[in-house]
Amino acid sequence: MTLINIRNLGVTLGNPLFSKLNLVVNAGDRIGLVAANGRGKSTLLACITGALEPTEGEITRSRGLTVGHVAQNVPPALFDTPFYDAVLQALPADQVESECWRVDVVLESLDVPEAMRQRVLKQLSGGWQRLAMLARTWVAEPDVLLLDEPTNHLDLEKIAQLEGWLNTLPRDVPVILSSHDRAFLDATTNRTLFLRPEQSPVFALPYTRARVALDEADASEARRYERDMKVAEQLRKQAAKLNNIGINSGSDLLVVKTKQLKQRAEKLEDAAKPAHLERSAGAIRLANRGTHAKVLVTLEDAAVTTPDGTLLFKTGRQFICQGDRIVLLGLNGAGKSRLVSMLKQAIERPEAGQDGIKATPSLVLGYGDQALADLADKDTPIGTIIRRFDVGDQRGRALLAGSGMTIDMQAKPIGQLSGGQKARLGMLVLRLTEPNFYLLDEPTNHLDIEGQEALESELMAHEASCLLVSHDRSFVRAVGNRFWLIEKKRLVEVDSPEGFFASVAR
Repeated sequence: MTLINIRNLGVTLGNPLFSKLNLVVNAGDRIGLVAANGRGKSTLLACITGALEPTEGEITRSRGLTVGHVAQNVPPALFDTPFYDAVLQALPADQVESECWRVDVVLESLDVPEAMRQRVLKQLSGGWQRLAMLARTWVAEPDVLLLDEPTNHLDLEKIAQLEGWLNTLPRDVPVILSSHDRAFLDATTNRTLFLRPEQSPVFALPYTRARVALDEADASEARRYERDMKVAEQLRKQAAKLNNIGINSGSDLLVVKTKQLKQRAEKLEDAAKPAHLERSAGAIRLANRGTHAKVLVTLEDAAVTTPDGTLLFKTGRQFICQGDRIVLLGLNGAGKSRLVSMLKQAIERPEAGQDGIKATPSLVLGYGDQALADLADKDTPIGTIIRRFDVGDQRGRALLAGSGMTIDMQAKPIGQLSGGQKARLGMLVLRLTEPNFYLLDEPTNHLDIEGQEALESELMAHEASCLLVSHDRSFVRAVGNRFWLIEKKRLVEVDSPEGFFASVAR
């Protein structure tokens, strides 16, 4: 049963975000919406809800259809509202008393603890705020559910919880979700729309299989274009040859034939379309200055504790060696970020001493945290680069341009940049630091799929030594060659992350 029919839809905001978009949304569809940062995903969802008028085309909804939209951010008016009340207020005023039981049902389905329900939203983590907005939307029982980057700010446990929740929704409720989390898309979708400026292809496949089909289609288009251009070139050469013969012989027939060949070449060139080239949001490149040391960090049963001294776990005797790409696994609150912080201090300030952790003196640290706290909101990108590194204004601007930042962006306060732009600036800072050891805490948090794949390629190509924490399962699988798991207050090495991922899903 068709619930939404999108025909020849297009939106232009300065530049075309997308055009000629055709999509039919049927009962039971689970559609993954994929595009780079700033390429129109949120805009398309706003068009579907009716909040934004498209530049061209039309959207037809079945009579009486209700659309639930979970946006990326909490409305400021709700910051001082308790979790429970924020959900209750989403019910129609005349149903608040008689239907309040529906709030409890939704909160139970999302495993929201009783203590959490009375806390105001501004006191909650980004992950809990996301779940509050989801509960607020779902309690109204919409016919269609739209989710905009639903895994943002969620740890692995909550992502697994959200996957389970989505997969137990009534089968006839279609879901359209935009996401950069490849594993999440694979687990929750059965169709994939790749949003493009022209001709956005749709595949009846989850993301990974759809991506293979898309790459094959793009390669076929590229071959067809090259073939058409070669044929057109041959036609023009034949026309030029006949033209010379015709002029010398005075043959009207050859002149007509020449004109026909030129027209065929022009027609072929006009009809030929080059294969789609994704406009990059900015290059991500890393560096690796290397070191002669084989063992970079030694852990001698270091105790990892909370700020008040409570023991979280002990490391046992462990070594981080050159070429290791270690992924640190563990449940939320197990102490992953605490260990990262201890390693950072041991490398940057060895004179301060860090019990049980010894770093080789030749280590140069490249550190990136999930909050991008190393970037001052009031500073500008160009100010950050030329103050920290000996590159000069002209070279600094060229480096920023290569990372996807226009001249205007380079002079803006960093606090006004999008999460993706900040992440690319952070990666540029890492590159210019020229480290020989990377310490990365949720490095893919603000990166689109193109950025994630670029970061994976750079870490592998430079044979970078690193220890990283990430809830991005695709990234972990692609990059890691060793895996440390925190369990039962000990740090143990495991062969792969799959057992941990499966336990979290259960």
